[in-house]
Amino acid sequence: MTQVKAYEAVSATSGLQPGTIERREPAAHDVEIAIEFCGLCHSDVHTIRSEWGPAKYPLVPGHEIVGIVSRVGDGVEGFTVGERVGVGCMVDSCRECESCLEGFEQYCEVGNTGTYGVVDSRNGGVVTQGGYAQSIVVDENYVLHIPEGMDPAAAAPLLCAGITTYSPLRYLDVQDGDAVGVIGLGGLGHMGVKIAKALGATVTVFTTSPAKADDARALGADNVVVSTDPEEMAAAKESLNAILDTVAAVHDLNPYLRTLARDGALIQLGLPSEDMPPVDPGLLIRKRLAYGGSLIGGIAETQEMLDFCAEHGIVSDIELVTAKELDAAYDRMVAGDVKYRFVLDAATI
Repeated sequence: MTQVKAYEAVSATSGLQPGTIERREPAAHDVEIAIEFCGLCHSDVHTIRSEWGPAKYPLVPGHEIVGIVSRVGDGVEGFTVGERVGVGCMVDSCRECESCLEGFEQYCEVGNTGTYGVVDSRNGGVVTQGGYAQSIVVDENYVLHIPEGMDPAAAAPLLCAGITTYSPLRYLDVQDGDAVGVIGLGGLGHMGVKIAKALGATVTVFTTSPAKADDARALGADNVVVSTDPEEMAAAKESLNAILDTVAAVHDLNPYLRTLARDGALIQLGLPSEDMPPVDPGLLIRKRLAYGGSLIGGIAETQEMLDFCAEHGIVSDIELVTAKELDAAYDRMVAGDVKYRFVLDAATI
């Protein structure tokens, strides 16, 4: 085992503090990664504060990891020492169920192994610890190639925010000329705008803040609708083919469903910690609408997303923070005071 410095939470109210964790020695198919950067995701906040249920403490969060390969196991063929790689939201799955065999490891029927906070049954039953650390060891099947020339810090959030928005857009087969709505302009939302535009869609951003209109257009949005303005919402009626809902706070979906044309779909990406108002089934029935959800993406699809983003010059808009600034960054994230993703500089741990 190797001792590694990290930032961890020891309780729901402790905040993040310096600590030391153990990483396993690389086995035959393991890749050891010296972490350079790790994105801060809103789910990190929910998890360490036990807002989605009791967390397993002490806990090191972080599942948007970019770093350099420092060692590889004897059986590793796809990665070499010195290569820049990434690790996203999962580090294992059963590899045998229908979902895993079809490349949908995120929907593993046994349950995928999250990058942090989950019992790792394949590696001795330890609890996985994430990327707010100096290094990590991951099976090669769950490691990704970061394309050359891509800013490594700005690439880190692609491993969660990027794939979370890319996957449903590909599932819905969004193409040139389609009309896509994005609810919310945060870490997920701004990636949804960029990726939908790169797919050729006309993009409409829904926001509760008129002040975000210029920012939305700067990111590539064609239209901005202030969702608290009844006239603007009415004008958007039946104008969209698909909507990505990136908001993690409780909100009413029915006004947004009215902006979908026949056969449209609203895909839920944000996960509120409390119950949402009910969806009116009449809205779905009268226009054959679909309301669904989507969870990150499989490993192959995540690599596809990284290559797509590299081809189209897409990365996340970020603000780099030091380890000592993590708690303040969490508070700012909750307050919506970030454009659009915080990224930890692991060299400061």
